[in-house]
Amino acid sequence: MQYIPNIIFLIAFLAAGGLFYKNASRIYKNIMLGRPVDRTDRPSDRLKTMLKVAFGQSKMVVRPIPAILHIIVYVGFILINIEVLEIVIDGIVGTHRVFASPLGGLYTATIGFFEVLGVFVIIACVAFLWRRNVMKLARFHKPEMKGWAFTDANNILIIEIVLMCALLIMNATEANFPVEHRVAGPFLISQFIAPLFAGLSYDTLHLIERVCWWAHILGIFAFLNYLPFSKHLHIMLAFPNTYMSNLEKKGKFTNLESVTNEVKLMMDPNADPYAAPAAGAAEPQRFGAKDVQDLSQIQLLNAYTCTECGRCTSNCPANITGKLLSPRKIMMDTRDRLEEVGKNIDANGGQFVDDGKSLLHNFILPEELWACTSCNACVESCPVNIDPLSIIVDLRRYLVMEESQAPAALATVFSNIENNGAPWQFSPADRANWTTEN
Repeated sequence: MQYIPNIIFLIAFLAAGGLFYKNASRIYKNIMLGRPVDRTDRPSDRLKTMLKVAFGQSKMVVRPIPAILHIIVYVGFILINIEVLEIVIDGIVGTHRVFASPLGGLYTATIGFFEVLGVFVIIACVAFLWRRNVMKLARFHKPEMKGWAFTDANNILIIEIVLMCALLIMNATEANFPVEHRVAGPFLISQFIAPLFAGLSYDTLHLIERVCWWAHILGIFAFLNYLPFSKHLHIMLAFPNTYMSNLEKKGKFTNLESVTNEVKLMMDPNADPYAAPAAGAAEPQRFGAKDVQDLSQIQLLNAYTCTECGRCTSNCPANITGKLLSPRKIMMDTRDRLEEVGKNIDANGGQFVDDGKSLLHNFILPEELWACTSCNACVESCPVNIDPLSIIVDLRRYLVMEESQAPAALATVFSNIENNGAPWQFSPADRANWTTEN
């Protein structure tokens, strides 16, 4: 009978790990549906970017108050969960605070420090809940944040508060244990909560302590498997996403290889325009992107990494002036469509069956895309280096090059470039006339 709790814990541990692996594999498989992109160049610069942006939270400090609150939650989450290692060992082996005896006073000090962080995490989470639900900051109440998107953020904050409270109550009840049953403590914060449980019998105290112990670790297991369905997946994906972010200057656009080759052919006086394609030459790819499979793996990773914080949208000049475009919605729509495509493939034996829908038109409207000024404000403001503009540009390329759809003003420019070699409606022979004018 004494091993039953250990067996139950081991089953829960393996089940949580197995389920997380399954969900992580699903996300990885979906990301791999995109076009491969080589982002292995400049490894030292990429490592510096990851350390600065993901670890250092460098882009969060633009807004000091949420930055401080976020750093508290981030640091607290990382450090406090070091204690999870001890809980896992205790759960599997059947020990109780296995690190307490070898570490002695250092253990008490460490747990006390974790408790202080835990209190700060609770305060930060309450502040975040207040900002979202009472202050109702505008960026948290945009149209794309209705329903699950808004509920998800509240769920995470409440889960973190519950986990920290369970940790503190667990330590507080143990502070009331008889000396012969007390392994460590009293601790820095929980000693002030301990009087709430004074006078209870050891059996009752032990029951409360065990309930909180199980609530804390099972809550962490549940949180781990909640992440793949939550915007908080960025906790893990922010690191690879920032490492593989675009290091080129933000104003530099990519060129389609097929178009570049055609231009080079046109500019080569020795090229034979009627020559057959070289043996083994790849078929021309689709111009731009219509659906998620046309996007790159980096763009799909961006979609899963999106924190839905709304900094991109709140800094977007098009959105500020009332246009339909929201960079955050672009990323959320891309992720939603990718999930839909992934389920389609799973349901059809590994093959995608046309469902009559696509990212363009069904999820993202041309009106949204043409509202973009290509200013890169969204890219600059994203705390994890997501690039919504690259998706917007690829979708617009498809509209222009595959569907011949563009606003009238742009269509005129395109026509002038094609006929006159310049955006203006002047004959090439008249270009230099201005030099002779007085």
